[in-house]
Amino acid sequence: MREILNRLINNQALSRAEAKEVLRGLATGLYNNSQIASFLTVYLMRAIRVQELEGFRDAMLELCNKVDLDGYNAIDVCGTGGDGKNTFNISTISSFIVAGAGVNVAKHGNYGVSSVSGSSNVLEYLGVKFSGDTDQMKRSIDHSGLCFMHAPLFHPAMKHVAPIRKELGIKTFFNMLGPMVNPSFPPNQLVGVFSLELARLYGYLYQNTDKQFSIVHSLDGYDEISLTSDFKLISNNTEELISPDALGFDTLQQEQLHGGESIKDASDIFQSILGAEGNEAQNNAVLSNAGLAIATVKQIPFVEGINEAKESLFGKKALQSFDKFLSINS
Repeated sequence: MREILNRLINNQALSRAEAKEVLRGLATGLYNNSQIASFLTVYLMRAIRVQELEGFRDAMLELCNKVDLDGYNAIDVCGTGGDGKNTFNISTISSFIVAGAGVNVAKHGNYGVSSVSGSSNVLEYLGVKFSGDTDQMKRSIDHSGLCFMHAPLFHPAMKHVAPIRKELGIKTFFNMLGPMVNPSFPPNQLVGVFSLELARLYGYLYQNTDKQFSIVHSLDGYDEISLTSDFKLISNNTEELISPDALGFDTLQQEQLHGGESIKDASDIFQSILGAEGNEAQNNAVLSNAGLAIATVKQIPFVEGINEAKESLFGKKALQSFDKFLSINS
C-alpha cells in the first residue's frame, strides 16, 4: 500500500487491474485502518481516472451478492451523495413516484455518510426492515413496483471500510461508485453526480454498456436535478444543458430544498411530499427527477415523463406504492 499511496500522491494513475486488486485488498482486510483512511482521502486531492473507476467498479460487482431481477426492466434512481447540500431525500421520494407510474424500480442505497439522512436512514425510520434475500426483493417489486437494496447487505466485503467512512464523515470515491454497483445490474439508470468531471466519466463508462441511462449534474453543485440552476444531462443519445424554465418550473433557492436537521425532519418531509402535501418547490424538484427516470425507461420526451410523474404523485399512486412497499418490508 505504501507504494500505491506514493504513486497516487505523485499524481500517477493505477491501471484498471491494479485498481481492482487494491479494492479487493480493502474489502478483504489486507490493509490496516490508517492505510485505508489514507487511500480513501487521497482521491479528494487528485482526480480519479476512468480506468481506476472501472477497476473499483469491477471489484465491487465481482464481490457483491447478486440479485436476479431479469425481466423486470427496472431502473435505479440515485445520486452519488457527497454534494454537501443537505437536501431532503429527493431520489428516494422520486423512486416511489416512478413506481407509482408503473415503472419498476430497483433502488440501491445506504445510510448517509456526509449528509443528515441517506435513503436507508429515512426508510428505516419509517419502519422498513432491510433484507438481503433475492426472493424478498422480487416480492417487493411485484407488490409495490419497488425493491430496496441496503448496500451493506449486498456488499458484505465492505465491512472493513464502512466504519472508517463513517468516522471520516466526508465523501470518498465510494460515493462515486455507489450508483455503479447496484447488485441487480438494472438495465436502466438515472444517476446524479456531484461534479461535471464525474458526469463525463460516468457518461464514458455507461456508453460502453447496454444500459439506458441519464446522468445529471446541476451546475451549482447538486447531485440531482435541483432546479436551483441549469443542469447538465448526459444520456445515450444526447448531452445538453437544460434550464428549469425549459421544463416549465421556476428556479428554486437552495433553502427550499433543505432536508432538516435530523432523520425525523427528513422523514416528515418524505411523508408530506409523498402524501401530495409538499410545497411547490419540493414537488417540482421530485417531479423533475422522477419525470426523467420515467422518460429514460419508456424512451419518451422528458416533459411527457414529468406529466406521468405528476399523475403518480397527485393521484396518490406514489403513496400507494410506498404503503404497499412498507407492508411487504416491515
